[in-house]
Amino acid sequence: MSRDPRVDDYIARAAPFARPILEHLRELVHKAIPDADEAIKWGMPHFTFKGKNVAGMAAFKAHCSFGIHGDGNAVEGIGQFGRIASLDDFPDTDALRSRLSEACKRIENTGTALKRSKLRVAKPELPVPADFAQALAGNPAAKATLEGFAPSHRREYVEWIADAKREETRARRIAQAIEWLAEGKRRNWKYEGC
Repeated sequence: MSRDPRVDDYIARAAPFARPILEHLRELVHKAIPDADEAIKWGMPHFTFKGKNVAGMAAFKAHCSFGIHGDGNAVEGIGQFGRIASLDDFPDTDALRSRLSEACKRIENTGTALKRSKLRVAKPELPVPADFAQALAGNPAAKATLEGFAPSHRREYVEWIADAKREETRARRIAQAIEWLAEGKRRNWKYEGC
């Protein structure tokens, strides 16, 4: 168990009503998961187990929230346990410990706290159209760049070219793609960093 001083600072800066709630949640997590570590992620305190997110808590103007990763949908975007404005609003401690334990078991068994039905499935690789492949063969730098990209970035180029309705548009897109790829640019490089 490691305690992160940034979580101490977060709790100290919280509104007076929120401090005992956050402290109580923190202690409860550490009792339920003795090997839990702490971190600040997305600006809020999180608890991790074996390097994976297990739970997170936050303080707002009039309430706190607590959520267990992979444990179901949040209530109005504020965690599975709704608005916690006082210790009286606190969820059943035994049930909470059980749900934390289940999240840790998922991490041990699958490497993530998410339930299998919530995991994203990678899209299959799209075949490179023949005319685009021919243009890539004529420009080794462009071909190497495309092959070095993550599947999602390769997909952006392939879809952009395959979606062209007219031959002139397709040819123009292939020429533009070869130019950008030779320069090492991703398909939507103009919009990065906006």
